Amino acid sequence: MKLKLMIAGMMAATSVAGAANAGCLGGAAVGGVAGHFAGHHALLGAAAGCAVGHFAGRNHHHRRYYHR
Repeated sequence: MKLKLMIAGMMAATSVAGAANAGCLGGAAVGGVAGHFAGHHALLGAAAGCAVGHFAGRNHHHRRYYHR
């Protein structure tokens, strides 16, 4: 039940959020799941995933709009 609620919340948050925030939220979701399966470190995995997702989303946006 908690997993379904978490997935629904993430889907709702990413549909409303901007490009940089969506990268953070998507990375946090993946990092949280990976951290949970790697020894119950979901919060640490979510924080790292958010940082990586934000960085990747920012780079993608920068390449798409400034390097034509």
